[in-house]
Amino acid sequence: MHKTPRRFLSCDWGTSFFRLRLVQTDTLAAIAEESSNQGVAGVFNSWQQQPGADRLSFYLAIIGAHIARLEQALHVSLKYMPVLVSGMASSTIGMIEIAYKEMPFHVDGSDLIVKKIEASPAFLHDLYVISGVRNDSDVMRGEETQLVGCISTATLQKQLVILPGTHSKHIILEKSRAVSFQTYMTGEFFELLSQKSILSVSVEKGAGIQEERNRQSFEAGVADSKRFNLLHGCFRVRTNSLFKRMDRQQNYYYLSGLLIGSELQHLASGERLPVTLVSNAVLHPFYTEALRLLLPGITITMKSVEEAIIKGQFRVYSLFAKKT
Repeated sequence: MHKTPRRFLSCDWGTSFFRLRLVQTDTLAAIAEESSNQGVAGVFNSWQQQPGADRLSFYLAIIGAHIARLEQALHVSLKYMPVLVSGMASSTIGMIEIAYKEMPFHVDGSDLIVKKIEASPAFLHDLYVISGVRNDSDVMRGEETQLVGCISTATLQKQLVILPGTHSKHIILEKSRAVSFQTYMTGEFFELLSQKSILSVSVEKGAGIQEERNRQSFEAGVADSKRFNLLHGCFRVRTNSLFKRMDRQQNYYYLSGLLIGSELQHLASGERLPVTLVSNAVLHPFYTEALRLLLPGITITMKSVEEAIIKGQFRVYSLFAKKT
């Protein structure tokens, strides 16, 4: 019979970041965390430069090094503790490639694909890797686990779940299943435009969207996302600077408003569904403000993405463990 561990290790491994948390099982609260910029893309490139190196072992060494740092910081042993992994670890550039689950999938995570890697003398932890989901034209890895962690398994109401980020996801739920989704490259476009295009000299991160002039600039960007083609609207960031309409900090929030407004634009003409926003603290005010402007009166439920990852991983792990 499977015995639930008192604690487990939660690994969120994205394309450009790595995050490991020690979690108390009964409360699902994170006790401690280790993170780095050792994302899957960088680790994959490093592995390719090591001819003959075993791929899985190479990735496990990265996890092991972070576990060792947690042990050192906490002065405890974490040996034999299960490690639950979601994100890009199951991708073509991850530690082990696992096929996507075809849409739809149940919000309790019961039909997601999980691969167990047994503990070994070199890595003293059972590893549970959660795979992603696909439809005919789109894919996700990591967001499916976040969804499982923040949605009631008994939900029947049709709704929209928005997961902002580098590649934002819009997922439609109906009768306790995720039935469709779309990806928007909002975060990546913002990084490219604000750091690597001609617009980079016209923007500068400011004190925050809570500052009145920054909020007004963001609202102007959202409003202009309705008036202008995105490619034309982005050039207005340049002319805002040239014509002294906005300073660089204001322009930063104007560009953000343009891109987030463009991402959410289709919602204004579609079916008005209640929205669950699964976000970190940084992106939360941007998306709630844009939704308020584009869809006045819409019901928005806020969920923490950090909590959703942990809860989702544990739900999927618990169901998988019962089957095996």
